Amino acid sequence: MKVGFVSLGCSKNLVDTEMMIGLFRNEGYEIVNDPSLADIIIVNTCGFIGPAKEEGVNTILEMAEYKKKNCKYLLVTGCLVERYKKELMKEIPEVDAFIKFSEYETFWPQVESVIGKNENKNKERDALDFLDRVITTGDNYAYIRIAEGCNNFCTFCAIPYIRGRFVSRTEEDVLKEVEQLASQGIREFIIIAQDTTKYGVDIYGKPMLADLLKKISKVKGVEWIRFLYSYPETITDDLIEEVKTNKKVCKYFDIPMQHVSDNVLKRMNRKTTSKSTREIISKLREEIPGVIIRSTLMVGFPGETQEDFDELYEFVEWAKFDKLGCFTYSKEEGTAAANLDNQVHPSTKNSRYNKIMALQQEISNENLKRFIGKKFKVLIENAIVEDDQLYFVGRSYMDVPDVDGYFYIKATKEQSEQHEINTFVDCKVTDITDNYDLVGVFDD
Repeated sequence: MKVGFVSLGCSKNLVDTEMMIGLFRNEGYEIVNDPSLADIIIVNTCGFIGPAKEEGVNTILEMAEYKKKNCKYLLVTGCLVERYKKELMKEIPEVDAFIKFSEYETFWPQVESVIGKNENKNKERDALDFLDRVITTGDNYAYIRIAEGCNNFCTFCAIPYIRGRFVSRTEEDVLKEVEQLASQGIREFIIIAQDTTKYGVDIYGKPMLADLLKKISKVKGVEWIRFLYSYPETITDDLIEEVKTNKKVCKYFDIPMQHVSDNVLKRMNRKTTSKSTREIISKLREEIPGVIIRSTLMVGFPGETQEDFDELYEFVEWAKFDKLGCFTYSKEEGTAAANLDNQVHPSTKNSRYNKIMALQQEISNENLKRFIGKKFKVLIENAIVEDDQLYFVGRSYMDVPDVDGYFYIKATKEQSEQHEINTFVDCKVTDITDNYDLVGVFDD
């Protein structure tokens, strides 16, 4: 039978989907991208915030339509199922099986209970396995999930209740996965967890991210390493030193700060203060020349006053983040913040969001202008033609896939024959475009 997958939500969820694909592939099933061709459709859902839950339900209903045609079985997995399995079973009877995240240890037996046993079973494992992954992000990069769950219990976040407490993988397990993928030609490795900077504390008794990065960088074939979601209070001196000195580790910190007002941070149950937040930004820029700092902020959290927002706005002006995302507070059932008083009106939330993003657009434009005339190592990922001009499209160390901007490299016909997709090249910035992307030429 043919199997099609729909993966929703974050990159951590995508890793689960890739392991599911690998498990089906190893059992001899054909993987297809078009759901209209699939005998089995699996939807891996996100359940983090309201819009994600809505997207999940709508996607399930959309896939259920294929059961009226050729699809024989519809299975749904992931975080939405973890939170609302009973409700989903009642409301969407078209689904043949709902498999919770916490049930992935018996993933394959649950699948077989619906679609029947495979008499030509190829392997013994019933659970999802990192070494079974089929990379869906292309030939050049892959996500490496080094831990699961979270211990922070921010009052607005449901992740600890969905994914459980923070659990690190062993260094040996992670390195085995990296070695396997590097041998397949993957060049860039993006290290992810809900809180990467706490990696190793639960099994080694201390933060071990810096040590892990060093060991990954020694794996044959690894060219770039990134790590995402480093909480400001757990960025250690060892980590800063590793990023500063290791040429394979991108000088890039993604720090989800959420806010800067002490009043709001306390209500969020964050472990930082306005003072410590500013100090870590200053320290990173002083210690690591060329460091890129990305953050995410939340506006409209319960109890956020105009004074709190004004402080946040001033902070963004001061920090001049290289990259910044912003979102409005979403009231999530089961979280402590859902019961807080002084909920902010939706129109106020939207107004504050628009002000932050308008400011950041100006900052981004100014930030990018400083790169004109400078040279960067770029990983080519694609080629396009626009107004009869050929451009190679790539990313520098400053750009995370599907999150940040791109580097557009003007190329002559001769250069187009000299350079290939999925190779690293040296480029020089000549211009910027739409506040987020760079334009340049080859620096041959």
